[in-house]
Amino acid sequence: MRKIIACTALVVSAAGLSGCATVVKGTSQDLAFSTLPEGSTVTVTGGNTCISPCKIKFKRRNPVRVDIAHAGYKPAYVLVKSKWGGATAGNILLGGVIGGVVDGANGASNFLSPNPVKVKLAPEGSAQDTLLIDKKGKEAQLAAYNDSVRVDVSKVLGAQAAGIEPAAAPAVAPTPASAPVVTAAAATPAH
Repeated sequence: MRKIIACTALVVSAAGLSGCATVVKGTSQDLAFSTLPEGSTVTVTGGNTCISPCKIKFKRRNPVRVDIAHAGYKPAYVLVKSKWGGATAGNILLGGVIGGVVDGANGASNFLSPNPVKVKLAPEGSAQDTLLIDKKGKEAQLAAYNDSVRVDVSKVLGAQAAGIEPAAAPAVAPTPASAPVVTAAAATPAH
């Protein structure tokens, strides 16, 4: 009987220390991408790519930059924010402070937003703006959305990736100094 009680106590302790969100949701999340037009190349932080519609798995605690390209359309990017989820408060109440700390540290209490990332690209040469479409189908200017999350996302991704600082110009190798040109007259000794 003592062994059963000891084993039960060990299992309950392990569950309490692991964090509820960690157990239920995990520390990673699928991020879905949908573009208009379909078939756009999606390149994300870290260099992974896919052709829309598609999904890529990410850690919940890290924001992501999503670059989208399609021939004949203006290139665009979306800043995906890692947001704190309300599950942590419930976890602290039910599972204790340790579970809440674990979930907060490993990012299991966070979620990536927007998800899905749905973008309507603007045709090249047009005055149209690229649009971000939410879950309910409501369209908003992508540039305005990125501006609203840029500072928060830059804390992890960096100022250049978040669009705060322009990308550095590629380094150009200096042109080697040319050797002096010797003319025939200069090479011939004077008489």
